[in-house]
Amino acid sequence: MPQRDRLVPILLVVSGLMLTASPFVIDTAPYEATMGLVQRIFYYHFPMAMNMMLAAIVCGVASAIFLFRRRERADHIAVAAAEMAVVFGILTMITGPLWARKSWGVWWVWDARITSTFIMWLVFGSYLLLRRFGGAGSEVLAAAVGFFGMMLVPFIYYSVELWRTLHPGTSVVPSLPTSMGIPLYFCWVAFTLLFVALMSTRVRLERSRVLLERAYRAVED
Repeated sequence: MPQRDRLVPILLVVSGLMLTASPFVIDTAPYEATMGLVQRIFYYHFPMAMNMMLAAIVCGVASAIFLFRRRERADHIAVAAAEMAVVFGILTMITGPLWARKSWGVWWVWDARITSTFIMWLVFGSYLLLRRFGGAGSEVLAAAVGFFGMMLVPFIYYSVELWRTLHPGTSVVPSLPTSMGIPLYFCWVAFTLLFVALMSTRVRLERSRVLLERAYRAVED
């Protein structure tokens, strides 16, 4: 078994153990003064959102490489990353409203960060639909869509500094006390390891799918 194939189960086990232990690690953090217990959703919501943006960046870079170099592996990476962006985007948009309902009194507000995040999720959903139903040559147009999705990442991140929103500013996480920072970064590492393992697996599956399609076409010809 190649070394990279052995790495995926290790990453899955480590991330699984870390996520299993995460409630106990989070329990060591103090309660936030104004939000209380519900604030603990933050320790999951933030890492999920960051991995969604990481997936968008990976998809955008891989899409750009495919557009200019036509490298097939870059296309496989872009497809896998687009799926990860959609999956982590769904998790982000589930945990976000659960937090918002208790802290803001509403499930959803159309502020700059939430709206732009939702738009980026729709972009990568469109990418996947285009790859599935777009027909021959759709991978080129999808790559352009993936690159556009990546360009939304800095807008999402800095939107809280450009407009008045209910979301806290970008300086909040770096300024967290150690008692809150350790649980947050623990969960962030756990979700990132899971992201890497899922990405690696999905890239291999995409490569196998392409090879299988070629084999079928060769038999039919």
